[in-house]
Amino acid sequence: MSKISVVIHTFNNENIIRDCLESVKDFDEIVICDMYSTDKTLEIAKEYNTKIVMHENIGWVEPARNYAISQASNDWVLVVDSDEKISSDLKEYLYKFIDAPQNYSAVRIPRLNYCWGKPVEILYPDSIIRFLRKDCVYWPPVVHATPEIKFGKIFEINPKYKNLAIIHAYTNSHKSLIGSLNKYTDFELEKLIEKNKSINFYFAIWKSFWIIVEKYFMRKGYKDGLRGLIISITAGIYKFVTYVKYFEYLEKNKD
Repeated sequence: MSKISVVIHTFNNENIIRDCLESVKDFDEIVICDMYSTDKTLEIAKEYNTKIVMHENIGWVEPARNYAISQASNDWVLVVDSDEKISSDLKEYLYKFIDAPQNYSAVRIPRLNYCWGKPVEILYPDSIIRFLRKDCVYWPPVVHATPEIKFGKIFEINPKYKNLAIIHAYTNSHKSLIGSLNKYTDFELEKLIEKNKSINFYFAIWKSFWIIVEKYFMRKGYKDGLRGLIISITAGIYKFVTYVKYFEYLEKNKD
């Protein structure tokens, strides 16, 4: 029977890493790629007989993906974030899949996001490539990058099977979410600067507002009640803050 390695990136995740590890403890190997945690993250990880490798703490995870995957011992790798959990149904499904993978080199898996302890439909299926052959992937060092598959086809799990979705704690605290918003809009700013985009400020405001409308009404965020409204508004604010930072940059760097 083919084997699977699970790769998890960590940094000061002592409050959430145990739930993640409990959900993957029955896989053949767990590789922890840690960015020099200063809390009890690694102490907890050692309880699960994990293989621990270290990577420079650069503030975000994508540049470390390729290195972490390369440290796995098995051909098939499941990439899991520390705030995610894997169901027993998904585990069983993946093992059956690699017994007869045909020409597939990667699997796109739906992700069920939780806000304040409850799933939200507005963010579903949020499908992501997280299961792949170790030798066929390149992860671009860009925030929220999609992995590039060098060869083979990508199989997609039908989102209607929610029992096969990755469980993701989208947020348990909007305090931490706002902190992440500020950090990740900095990365979005870098992308805009690199592209040297010319943007009309009033169009940017409208586009930010439209994101809220699109998510809440067209994507039926209203079905998630207050959670759907908050997520919709936060998405619009994320885009708006990105544009504000970019206009600030342009103003400061006028010829």
